[in-house]
Amino acid sequence: MLGVGRKARLTRQWRAALPDHVIALAWSPDNKHIAAAAVKGPVALLDAATGAVQHLLPGHGFGATSLAWLDDGTVASAGQDGRVRLWDAASGAENLSLDAGAKWVERVTVSPYGTWIASAAGRKVRLWGRDGKLLRDWPEHASTVTDIVWKPGGKELTSSAYGGVRLWSPAVDAPVREFSWKGSVLRLAWSPDGKYLATGDQDSTVHFWIAATGQDLHMFGYPMKVRELAWDRGSRFLATGGGPVVTVWDCSGKGPEGTTPLQLEGHDEEATMNALAFQKAGPLLASGGGDGKLVLWQPEKGNRPLAESRLDAGVTQVAWSGDDARLAVGTDSGEVVVHDT
Repeated sequence: MLGVGRKARLTRQWRAALPDHVIALAWSPDNKHIAAAAVKGPVALLDAATGAVQHLLPGHGFGATSLAWLDDGTVASAGQDGRVRLWDAASGAENLSLDAGAKWVERVTVSPYGTWIASAAGRKVRLWGRDGKLLRDWPEHASTVTDIVWKPGGKELTSSAYGGVRLWSPAVDAPVREFSWKGSVLRLAWSPDGKYLATGDQDSTVHFWIAATGQDLHMFGYPMKVRELAWDRGSRFLATGGGPVVTVWDCSGKGPEGTTPLQLEGHDEEATMNALAFQKAGPLLASGGGDGKLVLWQPEKGNRPLAESRLDAGVTQVAWSGDDARLAVGTDSGEVVVHDT
């Protein structure tokens, strides 16, 4: 079923099927391929124009967790076998297998321009060059690392765990900065201008650090723990999940403290919000929920949904193509669908 708003349309281009729940989804930098990881381990490389399966990679036998493209022809995957694996998109061959230092690799991420590959596994964060050479095996965190992201500019890696956030430079062994908080951080999201760092937290809150001063703001009242964070292109709007409603904070001016957020109500009342993504250069926000709905919004224009598509199973992943023209969606039944917007 397709719903059409006045300024946006969701037209289904194709669908493909994975063995089960889609846990990670990523477009190649040239928008020609989509990598999709199934929770039980396999990784599919799909033709982004047709949905044809180009390669079904063995991935990670005990389960896959994360994906990131190193360049147009190389995709990195992580999983519950303690490995980060690099795959050749053209041939499907495994180029490298890297030891992440623990049995469960939570996250793999590639720095801007593909200079470095970083992984989070257990309490360890490791850094490699694109040739697979281990460059840093940073000191262990006090607890399991929950997320890693690159700060805009690509010269510092940010990691989260119970107790707060650390920033690491590839040039040194010790953290270059820390934001401390006595709680469990689940997700990290830098504003594109690098001025603000948001975290989604286990205690159903969102923290918001101002990078220049270290000041910590605290947004609460969410019905569930917050795992979904998305910034718009101008670093003005921070969209958050943590329930069936998309909550959008306006971070312009003095920031979100003391303001009333925009509430986007388009998903079923009992639904979980599983995925949020703003366009890279455009104004549209996509939300995906356990109710199977994919909804488009434009927060700067208000709280009315612009378009909606209903899938056959709960949405687990959403990802915009690099040119913002197409939107890929993964579901908990293994379906991958691409929409033209």
